[in-house]
Amino acid sequence: MKLRVIARMIAIQRVLVRHGLDEFVRATHLYRPLRFVFLASPWTWFERARGGSRGERLRLALEELGPIFIKLGQALSTRRDLLPLDIADELAKLQDRVPPFDSTLARQIIESAYGRPLHEVFARFDAQPLAAASLAQVHVATLANADGSAGPEVVVKVLRPGMRASIEGDLEVMHALADLARRNSAEARRLRVDEIVDEYEKTILDELDLMREAANATQIRRNFEGSPLLKVPEVHWDHCRIDVMVMERIDGVPISEMAAMRAVNANIRLLAENGVKIFFTQVFHHNFFHADMHPGNIFVLLDDPAYPRYAAVDFGIVGTLDLRDQHYLAENFLAVFDRNYRRVAELHVESGWVPPDTRIDEMESAIRTVLEPIFDKPIKDISFGTVLLRLFDISRRFDMRIQPQLILLQKTLFNIEGLGRELYPELDIWQTAAPILREWMKERSSPLAALRQLGRQWPEIVDSLRALPPLLKIAVQNAQDGRMKFGVQPEDLARLEAQLARNQRRHDGALWSMMLAFGAILSLGIESYPPGLAMLLALAAALTFWRSRRH
Repeated sequence: MKLRVIARMIAIQRVLVRHGLDEFVRATHLYRPLRFVFLASPWTWFERARGGSRGERLRLALEELGPIFIKLGQALSTRRDLLPLDIADELAKLQDRVPPFDSTLARQIIESAYGRPLHEVFARFDAQPLAAASLAQVHVATLANADGSAGPEVVVKVLRPGMRASIEGDLEVMHALADLARRNSAEARRLRVDEIVDEYEKTILDELDLMREAANATQIRRNFEGSPLLKVPEVHWDHCRIDVMVMERIDGVPISEMAAMRAVNANIRLLAENGVKIFFTQVFHHNFFHADMHPGNIFVLLDDPAYPRYAAVDFGIVGTLDLRDQHYLAENFLAVFDRNYRRVAELHVESGWVPPDTRIDEMESAIRTVLEPIFDKPIKDISFGTVLLRLFDISRRFDMRIQPQLILLQKTLFNIEGLGRELYPELDIWQTAAPILREWMKERSSPLAALRQLGRQWPEIVDSLRALPPLLKIAVQNAQDGRMKFGVQPEDLARLEAQLARNQRRHDGALWSMMLAFGAILSLGIESYPPGLAMLLALAAALTFWRSRRH
């Protein structure tokens, strides 16, 4: 183990002791031979905090250890499938309470990124940061036009200096601690602490690349182009670098300022419902969702109070699902809503979320036991997030390994639901979300969706079909030359070659027939195509196929 890692571990140990968490330190195998020395150490007498629950003491310790450990605690708070609830609840209170860094350093970082003086890029640059977080801070500025005049107002996001080195150092310590815990604690192995650190490392390192965040923002903006639901600020790509990002400034009020929204008589109910719609649209229709939608990243545009719109910032963390997870997640929600617990159990096995030898009847019974009490409440009081959490709790009993993308989804869902119910306590989340899910399932299983999928895969299909006859011909040639031995007699080879030639002609004819038929089907749904084109294409397809079969 490296000396700097040991030194940092000692510093972490002192913070844990100060907050009365020394039992965690002494429980590790590393310290067991030294436990009596440890107990005799003066800092265990004078530096130990008094009172508070274990969750509260852990939260305070993480806050003292710094921004990276704060963000780790925030990430851990979403792992309710793994952590005791009292600790998860307390860690959920962690906030980025980080003072801003010197604006002079911010100017230096920006000038270094652009390779020119700040005044050549910005007509105005506010030295006082608009906001500061653990990884970066934001300044308001005005872009300078080519003629020197003032351009649009923007926000400039600047990474904290030395952040990468600090994060990589602490990640090294986290990996060392996770390895110690995994090797010496059965509970740590059950919690898969090494996998948690791996997930966290990927997320935190992605956040250090502001070009990646700019790309995420652009994608979400494109997905909601022209939508009345969500506004995403425009990225000024010419002024984006790895450690600097420039975006359009949003003129809205923070989602937490309820008084400002009530003052203009904003439609709060519509706003709450639209928040749910935004989330499920991102997850199921776009398959690209903002995964850090806490109140600090959400604003409300009140230019039309009757139809308020959301505006989102900070796109460092996004989530996606593969098509299988999308499908099974939607089916799970709908099956739970219909109380079809056996289908929920079947879906968990079909999706690969639990081992294939899981007994369906046992899992069905467990699901029914846990979820039935939920349905004693009014539908409006049933939480998607709680349902998902309960499903994860059940699945843990059946050796389910939670996928990282599902954790991000759970975290985001809790954020959205919390915002929605805070805005409008009577919000019926099921009534709002169920139509979106059912529509998506219907669209996904429609013939048109199948045609679109066929269209996407068509080049691969054509390539595979064209490659098949030559491969068979090569195999026959190898057999004739004596380089391949199989159970075909020499007198059969001539017939096989003739059959291959006929198959090639039929293959080509069928290929053209399929292409013409596909064109006929597509033309039916395109209004701009001349009348009768579909019929002509269909007749051409039939004739081509008939001729190919005659040869």
